[in-house]
Amino acid sequence: MTFLKRLLQKIDALSELSGSVGKWCALLLVFAGTYEAVSRHFFNAPTVWAYDTLCMAGGALYLLGASYDYLHEAHTRVDIFYNMLPERGKAFMNVVCSLVLFFPLMGVMFWLSLTWAVRAWSIKEVFFNSFWYPPAGPYRTVFAIGLFFLMLQASAKFVRDFYFMVRGETLD
Repeated sequence: MTFLKRLLQKIDALSELSGSVGKWCALLLVFAGTYEAVSRHFFNAPTVWAYDTLCMAGGALYLLGASYDYLHEAHTRVDIFYNMLPERGKAFMNVVCSLVLFFPLMGVMFWLSLTWAVRAWSIKEVFFNSFWYPPAGPYRTVFAIGLFFLMLQASAKFVRDFYFMVRGETLD
């Protein structure tokens, strides 16, 4: 059991790290957006790189922060009935919804993102939203990594919820 607890703690630490890395993308968003706004409106010198940078930094922030949000249960939940359930009922609902909804959807999304990342690297894909043409491989890879971390964190939560549902005690 201690191996399982250590593994779950390592997954939690990875989600914390992912969130810490992701928060720097927010800083990049602020700097790139401010630079673009100032250069465009005050100096009439728009950049060719800001739009793509903002899109990539926003996507990286969102996906690297997803596992962190899941760890801290900061994600959006429709809780009309959920909050009325006892703790074991909540754990049961989490297990069922994970098996029926979350894992199938995230599995498909992860598989597609992994396929897209491999393809982007193999064909040297670039984004063509602007005349900057940045490579797509790094962004698509971060996308796949973020989904992988989210699935890891969801697996850790699933194990904890299942254990609590069966035993009535936490696994921490």
